[in-house]
Amino acid sequence: MSSKHEFIKSSRKQWSSEPAFVASMAAAAVGLGNLWRFPYIVGQNGGGAFLIAYLLALVVVVLPIMMLEVAAGRLAHANTVETYRRVNRFGAWYGWFVVLLTTAITSYYLVITGWTLGYAVDAVRGDLKVFEAFTGGYNSLWYFIAVTGLAAWVLLRDVTAIETLSKLLMPVLLAIVLILVFAASRTTGWEATKAFFFQADLSRLKDTRLWAFAFGQAFYTLAIGQGYLVTYGSFIPRKTHVPRACLIVAGTETTMALLAGWMIFPFVFSLGLQPDEGSQLAFVTMPRVFNTLAGGAWLAIPFFALFFLAAFSSSIAGLKVLVAAVAEEFRLPNSAAVSIVAVVMLVLGTASALSFTPLHWQIAGEPVLDMVDRVVGGNLVLISGVTGAALFCWFVPPLQVRMALGTTSRWWEWRIYLIGRYLPILLLGWLAFTLYL
Repeated sequence: MSSKHEFIKSSRKQWSSEPAFVASMAAAAVGLGNLWRFPYIVGQNGGGAFLIAYLLALVVVVLPIMMLEVAAGRLAHANTVETYRRVNRFGAWYGWFVVLLTTAITSYYLVITGWTLGYAVDAVRGDLKVFEAFTGGYNSLWYFIAVTGLAAWVLLRDVTAIETLSKLLMPVLLAIVLILVFAASRTTGWEATKAFFFQADLSRLKDTRLWAFAFGQAFYTLAIGQGYLVTYGSFIPRKTHVPRACLIVAGTETTMALLAGWMIFPFVFSLGLQPDEGSQLAFVTMPRVFNTLAGGAWLAIPFFALFFLAAFSSSIAGLKVLVAAVAEEFRLPNSAAVSIVAVVMLVLGTASALSFTPLHWQIAGEPVLDMVDRVVGGNLVLISGVTGAALFCWFVPPLQVRMALGTTSRWWEWRIYLIGRYLPILLLGWLAFTLYL
């Protein structure tokens, strides 16, 4: 049986420096939240107005909470459950809530990661299908099972190799995205995309649902309230300047999300597709792009291969949160923890996978995957992030927070404290006002 100390000690061999932490965190988070989820959420919420709300939410509220979660992990040097248990005796309940939330998110993350693997395989075979054809059979289920098995195999061994590879190839993915953005700028849909992003209907900013989606996506993009930041923060070296590291990671992720939008929407409008297609937007659009673009068949191979790598890295990050909690809380060896988590993923993720097969599993007329993403990836992530920030800011002395942030500047400390302490009160007031209206 592995002790908590042995498990954590072996895990922390990953981050040798601040740049290592920044590169690993960016590589893990730049995948699905930005390349897959951001464009379809923008498409469903009207473009420019949503973008304004999203950027305001990101800069004013969400970025400080990101720093707070990393600092919490660094201060406790433990998994999510143990971190919040040390904050308050009731904190372990919240820690387990985060683990359950991350379990739900990772279960459908693995399904989408399976889609990226399937498209990578089809691109190599020269048989790139549109999404309707790809999900006409049971590809969604088989590739989900394959990806889950591959993730378990990686976690049973050393994950350093896949993360090192992702850090090396992320610049290549960025280069391919930039090439596609340039190609998109030459299409007839470029002007429509500029209007979609820049001609914002400011009256929509009065819509509380728009702000809920904006905050939800901002929390999702930076992995707030999901245990990622606490877990990764517990592995960083002592001299890391947390605000600086988080600014770099947040800037990288936001840039990639915006580029993904500029890559996809010109083709969406050029091909006569609808921007509110839903969770399958990228997989509906990009195969058609590569089938019509000169040299597209060759460009599709590295794009989907690197898209898979980015998605797989995100899935590994989520699974690491779960494995760390199970192994440390139940004093289990790593192999047993990985096996338990893999079985749970297979059970939960199957429902999302089957929603894009001939069985069309749905809840209230909505695909299971879309429903879980909307509820868990939006509403519950918001509640989780706000609750975690409140726990840390109300029960941990400011001096300890400053030490964990690795900065002598009290500006960061008090900004984070004000947001962490009073955001829950503002959120409750906003909900009451919304219900009253």
